[in-house]
Amino acid sequence: MSRIGRMPIAIPAGVTVEVAENNKVTVKGPKGTLERVLAPEMSIKVEGNTVVVTRPNDQKKEKSLHGLTRTLINNMVIGVSTGYQKVLEINGVGYRGAKQGKKLVLNLGYSHTVEVEDPEGIETAMDGQNKIIIKGIDKEKVGQFAAELRTKRLPEPYKGKGIKYADEVIRRKVGKTGKK
Repeated sequence: MSRIGRMPIAIPAGVTVEVAENNKVTVKGPKGTLERVLAPEMSIKVEGNTVVVTRPNDQKKEKSLHGLTRTLINNMVIGVSTGYQKVLEINGVGYRGAKQGKKLVLNLGYSHTVEVEDPEGIETAMDGQNKIIIKGIDKEKVGQFAAELRTKRLPEPYKGKGIKYADEVIRRKVGKTGKK
């Protein structure tokens, strides 16, 4: 048995989980609603205030889908109840960001400013001039948008300039040494 897959998902107060045909799971909570069609092989049952995912047999494909299905439902439940957040830091002399309506305007050392619009269901905020906070209910979208913002100026290993995750550690390299 999959250790993750067999664990039941606790449904917190104020959150409802519905399973329709073809394993279409709808999770409603105080922060919003998420829908996802999951693997048809898995059987998803709502029992009281828990969700249980079971698999039909022990084939390799079903084993791998078992833990994945349970984790995806759990991420949806956490998203609609508490939400997800990623924090990015902008490092470098003259590198900064500002929020203008639904746009994020970034000065990243290019000859032009980089403007990024907030995608559907995602909210960005600036904490000072060099901290970007990305919030949303869909873990996948929050992580993807954070990764896309980071690619606008990847952190470099010599001075550490660029956009990095707040908990990321940049491996530093030693610069050039002069001739003797």
